[in-house]
Amino acid sequence: MRLGQGRVVVTGGAGFIGSHLVDSLLDSGSDVVVIDDFSSGRRENLAHQVGAKSLRVEQVSVLDERSILTLCRGARYVFHLATRNVRFSLRQPTLVHEVNTTGTLNVLKAAAAARVERFLYCSSSEVNGTADLVPMPEDYHFRPETIYGASKLAGEYYTQVFQRAGWLQTVIARPHNNYGPRGHYQDWRGEVIPRFILWALAGQPLRVFGDGTQTRDFTYVSETADLLIELAASARTAGATVNVCRGEEVSILDIARLVIELVGTPSVIERRAARPSDVLRLVGDASRLRELLGRVPAISIREGLRRTIPWYREQVPLSPQLLDSLTPENWTQVPAEEWMAGR
Repeated sequence: MRLGQGRVVVTGGAGFIGSHLVDSLLDSGSDVVVIDDFSSGRRENLAHQVGAKSLRVEQVSVLDERSILTLCRGARYVFHLATRNVRFSLRQPTLVHEVNTTGTLNVLKAAAAARVERFLYCSSSEVNGTADLVPMPEDYHFRPETIYGASKLAGEYYTQVFQRAGWLQTVIARPHNNYGPRGHYQDWRGEVIPRFILWALAGQPLRVFGDGTQTRDFTYVSETADLLIELAASARTAGATVNVCRGEEVSILDIARLVIELVGTPSVIERRAARPSDVLRLVGDASRLRELLGRVPAISIREGLRRTIPWYREQVPLSPQLLDSLTPENWTQVPAEEWMAGR
């Protein structure tokens, strides 16, 4: 489904999901304005699009309200993906609150002032917390385990208010645990699948927190990008909140074993102490997505990993410096706020 000609703004467009969304939008003929402060997004994620006349990249924070207002003028659609992640929130909750909550309000106001046709807020499955009922529908309980999850939930509430007040037509997408090429692997940004792949390629142990039975609902990133566009374009989704997921529960141990098998490495699985505030069980209900769009993500975890591993093999040199940077407890690389001393 296409959005048609016109300007589309993507906040966080140099990030993992954001850069794949930008690819899909450019392929469909949109003029794209990327807003990113490059705190976690990477210019390399958009390097293959350099020179594209229909792409404009602006290094701006969503906390810069005046610049956001200016950049949203003339836009038909706004996709709001800019965020600070869950591990960062374990040590810097105040900044995560500011970016994820105040930043979202800033972008909502700018989109409303621009009178855009649709605003898509990219939330997170972290708003639900650990599941005690699966699969989790969109209106399941909200028990976030982290400031990240709580801040993403606040962004959902703000988006709903703009919809109910008639200020803006919106849709809330809740992606579940994306993976694929360009996934974050370094420092506090590093995600589990990219790090497993790099450790396996180096023949190092794959570090698993706790007993490894924690589960997630993994979705291949290019499918998420395409579904975000469909959710923004569909008249049926106005005001809706929609899980973007396969509805398939996969354990972290299963992921580790699959990576070892597909890489063909002698790596072993190494157990580490449980991660703080970890969600223990998560699987989404994809029924609403199927009802509204007629489909759900189709790529299995095995097939998705088979597509992902070659990218890391070809694009990420396994230097000693890189491998040393893959600290298992990567949230400890973020300086803690003063009040957290001793915690």
